[in-house]
Amino acid sequence: MVARGSQVCQDVDIAVRMTTDALRTTGYVLSPLFATIANYLRVDHPEQEPGGRFAAAAAKAEEMIEALSRRVRAERPVRGWLAVFLMRRSRQLTGLREIAKFAWLPVIQAARRQLLLIGEGLVARGLAERPDDTMFLNFDQVHAAVHDGAGFREVVAARRAEHERELRRPAVPGALLSGGTDLEALIPPAPAEDGVLTGMSGAAGRATGRARVIRDPAGAHIEPGEILVAPTTDPGWTPLFMTAAGLVTETGSPLAHGPTVAREYGIPAVICVRNATREIATGQLITIDGGAGTVRLVSG
Repeated sequence: MVARGSQVCQDVDIAVRMTTDALRTTGYVLSPLFATIANYLRVDHPEQEPGGRFAAAAAKAEEMIEALSRRVRAERPVRGWLAVFLMRRSRQLTGLREIAKFAWLPVIQAARRQLLLIGEGLVARGLAERPDDTMFLNFDQVHAAVHDGAGFREVVAARRAEHERELRRPAVPGALLSGGTDLEALIPPAPAEDGVLTGMSGAAGRATGRARVIRDPAGAHIEPGEILVAPTTDPGWTPLFMTAAGLVTETGSPLAHGPTVAREYGIPAVICVRNATREIATGQLITIDGGAGTVRLVSG
């Protein structure tokens, strides 16, 4: 991440500011990178060291495969051999699912650089307020501005305002009907114990620790042993996993980035916990059960 400067939150969105933008900007503040390094320096226990945790999780996975292998081969040798082969091959090849995304990132970054350069030209000609105004125009409008001198200040202002308004939305519905009806709002919540939030299993295991609610990973920090609570995660959040004892997210799936990385580092994860970032407060003691998909609020 530090060497290439390309891994950021929402990195497949061409409108999102990237680290490479900042490195070319006068007065760039390195706080996000320093915060990442500071997270690593807070680890003072051998069992919490990222490399050791990753190795321990890999060893545990191999032990599980061996146990399953002995059980299945005792009854059906051929099927057992095939199952073990597929499990090991799956572990070896799972990381390749990221290749397609990383192949696209340089293209997205190049397109963003060109659009920002065009935006600088439009600012110099008095046709735009800011270089990133181009992010709020479609390609036909950008072409018209460059070649015909067309002005789109009102369009940009309206779209930028709408974008900023949506960024302040506390939660995004999981599913909407064509008329805008929120399906989740129509479904009565499943009964749960007092002080227990329910979600889905993302990574097995249990952990108890203080919650750290983070909505934006840029410049964020998490103390060793704290449980990360976030709306969602993508590769830009990965540095925070190094010191987290567990993960709770409001969205996702078992194959999404967050639960996958949690399994790689051997930390439990509970996903699809509705309103988790509002129901849980930073500093609150919680216990998460990744197998059951529950979050217990132990204390305030």
